Amino acid sequence: MAQLWGGRFTGETDALVYRFNASISFDQRLLAQDIEGSIAHVIMLAKQDILTGEEKDAIIKGLTGIREDAESGKLAITEEYEDIHSFVEANLIRRIGDTGKKLHTGRSRNDQVALDMRLYTRTEIQETECLLRELLQTLLSLMEEHLDTYMPGFTHLQKAQPVTLAHHLGAYFEMFRRDCERMHDIYKRMNYCPLGSGALAGTTYSLDRAYTAHLMGFAGPTRNSMDGVSDRDYLIEYLAAASVIMMHVSRFSEEIIIWNSNEYQFVEIDDAYSTGSSIMPQKKNPDIAELVRGKTGRVYGALLSLLTVMKGLPLAYNKDMQEDKELTFDAMDTVKGCLKLFQGMLQTMRFRRDVMARSAMNGFTNATDAADYLVKKGVPFRDAHGIVGKLVLYCITKETTIDALSLEELQEISPVFTGDIYDAVSLEACVERRLTGGAPGRKAMEQAIAEGRAFLNRESEENHE
Repeated sequence: MAQLWGGRFTGETDALVYRFNASISFDQRLLAQDIEGSIAHVIMLAKQDILTGEEKDAIIKGLTGIREDAESGKLAITEEYEDIHSFVEANLIRRIGDTGKKLHTGRSRNDQVALDMRLYTRTEIQETECLLRELLQTLLSLMEEHLDTYMPGFTHLQKAQPVTLAHHLGAYFEMFRRDCERMHDIYKRMNYCPLGSGALAGTTYSLDRAYTAHLMGFAGPTRNSMDGVSDRDYLIEYLAAASVIMMHVSRFSEEIIIWNSNEYQFVEIDDAYSTGSSIMPQKKNPDIAELVRGKTGRVYGALLSLLTVMKGLPLAYNKDMQEDKELTFDAMDTVKGCLKLFQGMLQTMRFRRDVMARSAMNGFTNATDAADYLVKKGVPFRDAHGIVGKLVLYCITKETTIDALSLEELQEISPVFTGDIYDAVSLEACVERRLTGGAPGRKAMEQAIAEGRAFLNRESEENHE
């Protein structure tokens, strides 16, 4: 059992306690970050004349070799070690001797753990944001393709007013755009380096924390050493933002599941993203959409778990914080996996324009436009609302639609109706007359798409700076 501590102890740790306490089974994924942080720390120690140049070079060569051998499989990470930090340090000492024992000068495992997790999370935020941008690009392409694909808009899952598929997809574009912005904000807020905080009270060595932070691309060092080792806000923020992402993907998946049903038939999911039934040969199930919807609960659970872990912890570091990793790693993997699969499903999905248009023509989605027609003829809105309500009731009894009624039938309910009513309640007119910002009319949607492209271009430029 390789441990970084032991001088204080005379007896062996109970094997069950050791296994319960160890984190090597899951924190081994922090190998690259642990070595990156150690190299930066050693470079700074040499700059401050705490280590010699020869010691620095020997340690860096040893660390680089450990990373290369571990990544190639030549060096196995086993449960002989308590955690990834003891694995790296023990193997370093084995390779370069006593010089390796100087690696930990001016550093505690507390600030080392905090640093590794920040470095790892920083990369995960960038990867999640990149996947969100790819999804936004796909949505914009579909919006451009479906500016004239008419469909019913819903409230309470009841047909309400006609919209376009571009407009409907545009609502999800706005959701994922906010998700992208949240990731960007979290990155800026968490991009500060805790290394140099020590166990909780800094160190007596003349460390240059700003230099170490600069070497690893941080905006600067954390401002308080106790907060530096005990802060997990950035993980909670990531998990909260990830939960919102999953909520959005789950809502979209729910609609795709509904649209894919025999009752709707708005979409056809590609075979690559569907499965069949072991007993019913006709089935084509939307399993990917259903799994995305289901896996949302895993990410919610990670957020609630970490909030619960942190809620009663006094300053500064407590072993409870080790529980931040497994659940966060799982949430990160889940979010990225779901975004990749959802993106592929969306790109290959076939939208059935004819079925959507027919559905929009039924269900009295043009009733509001019929009321607006009467208002423009001088009828007070509340009276117009009542007239069209009677008109809908009449249509229901006759099993027909407003635009299918004769002018005589319309005028029996209100003499204000004239021949131009048919143009006013046509599917195209109901959509295209809606040109206010954010509406489904073509001009409004073209403006929204252009603004969406500008947003993605700005994001791309900022991420390359």
